Amino acid sequence: MGMDTRPGRGGFQRQRRRTYGRSRAMQFCAIAVCLVCLVALMYGGMLLYEHLRREPRETMQGEVIGGLTLDEDGNVVDADGPAGEGDAQQVLSDAVVYSQEDLDAQVAEAVAQARAEAAAPVLDALKTSLTEGDTVLEALRPLYPDDIIVASGGQYHFVPVNRELAQSQLLTENLNFLESGEIQYLTEGQVTSHKGIDVSKFQGNIDWTLVAQDGVEFAFIRVGNRGYGQDGKLLEDEKFVSNMEGAIAAGIKVGVYFYTQAVNAQEVAEEVNLVLERIAPYQIDCPVVVDVEKVSGAAGRMNQLTVEERTGLVRQFCQAIAEAGYRPMIYHNTEMGALMLDLAQLEEYDKWFAAYSDTLYYPYAYEVWQYSDKGHVQGIATEVDMNISFAPLWDTSQ
Repeated sequence: MGMDTRPGRGGFQRQRRRTYGRSRAMQFCAIAVCLVCLVALMYGGMLLYEHLRREPRETMQGEVIGGLTLDEDGNVVDADGPAGEGDAQQVLSDAVVYSQEDLDAQVAEAVAQARAEAAAPVLDALKTSLTEGDTVLEALRPLYPDDIIVASGGQYHFVPVNRELAQSQLLTENLNFLESGEIQYLTEGQVTSHKGIDVSKFQGNIDWTLVAQDGVEFAFIRVGNRGYGQDGKLLEDEKFVSNMEGAIAAGIKVGVYFYTQAVNAQEVAEEVNLVLERIAPYQIDCPVVVDVEKVSGAAGRMNQLTVEERTGLVRQFCQAIAEAGYRPMIYHNTEMGALMLDLAQLEEYDKWFAAYSDTLYYPYAYEVWQYSDKGHVQGIATEVDMNISFAPLWDTSQ
């Protein structure tokens, strides 16, 4: 697989992340404080405006000047009743008077100053982030904690986070980056994640004994895929049998995935039937996954589907897998989750999330993280997708 086109980071950048992680968190806190200050200063500007507007009246109210006073409404009066025009001019000539233009100018100046003072730390944080090598997305995302920011179709999309969905409880500071490029997840300082890979015919012949010796605990093996174009031919992965037999013999827990390009219910049924038929002879300890991806260009058969149509087909696949007695799972990335699937209709199914990053940005819960498509494992000559699960994907009671 390989959903996220942005290349994985090297060891140097991971080291930089560890060095600057705390400072980035402090910068975000500083930005949040500055935004609060901006609101407070703007509110203060409004209070200043009201004070300046009321000050002349409040200063003069009840004060005798040449036998005249101002009542609570600002009217000039004397002891015998309302004052005459000449008397009013005498009182006002001794008062501080602001025109509406003066008040507007002072308020505008106060607000502009408040904005400038609050914007400076934000701009400095953005500059620092970009200077350190972060992408525009990485620089913007801490500033919008209530949105998923995703680049798609040449635009940046700000999608509100749905707080009714299960939220991820994973913390970036719990990630442990190894010199090999692998990532582990720690809980109270102890490794609680499990090392996994996913493979297809593109990894060639695999020595699964060496893979197991390299610490791989689980593997998702591609059963097959549907081709692109109008025909959309159904294909079995030519390395499926050898990979299944080799991984199981080496003691590695296996799950499978199918790369879908179905555009209607009949095609989904065909894909499910192929998967169930091929996996029937094997012990499947991990989930059976529907791999739903956006394909660049016109080749992708699913690209033209609506969100509702695509979601319905994915749901149909998962329901059929569950009815057959297996654990269904959905493979997707940020773009797919934010823009192309209605996750509210898929909440009951486990998720496998792909993002080639060294931060845990995605807000929704997922069980497996594919963090690189450029990993290296003993026994595999090519680059391979690297995954971790945050809990065992198999029954640990046996």
